[in-house]
Amino acid sequence: MSQPNVYRLNSKEVSKATEQWLMKRGVNKEQIGQLVMLLQKDYFPELTLAECVLNVESVLSKREVQNAVLTGIQLDMLAEEGKLLPPLQDMISYDEGLYGCDEILALSIVNVYGSIGFTNFGYIDKLKPGVLKKLNDKNSGEIHTFLDDIVGAIAAAASSRIAHRKQAEREAVEEALQEGAK
Repeated sequence: MSQPNVYRLNSKEVSKATEQWLMKRGVNKEQIGQLVMLLQKDYFPELTLAECVLNVESVLSKREVQNAVLTGIQLDMLAEEGKLLPPLQDMISYDEGLYGCDEILALSIVNVYGSIGFTNFGYIDKLKPGVLKKLNDKNSGEIHTFLDDIVGAIAAAASSRIAHRKQAEREAVEEALQEGAK
């Protein structure tokens, strides 16, 4: 029996809000896909940007990822508006080196696809290519303390997803070849 006063959040609305807020903050799936391509091109030369974007979409379809994206963006926006209490306001505004909560939130995304994502995340976080360079620019007047790590984590998770799937594909081909040889 349905209970009309019970809280229920529509998953499609959360997914739509996630994509909208990423776009409002200057990030699209293709930009994240380019990061994935950078992470995976040496391992899978046949990889296409379209395949990378498809994997980004799969990562973004996870509620845990959506929660991290929405939370991080809101904290960045509140810091831009000066609405956080000190000393948190300054820590987020200046992306203080000893403030690691932004990375911790991002790691919740990386965890979705296994430990290989940690390596990808560390690499891309240090390199800061593509859209990450723009997000990390402290002269823009925008605060992306959380978002730069979140975008890097989405790319790392999508890269991990690709690596796992490509390994499964190789194993399936090997099994088929072994079965055919019998």
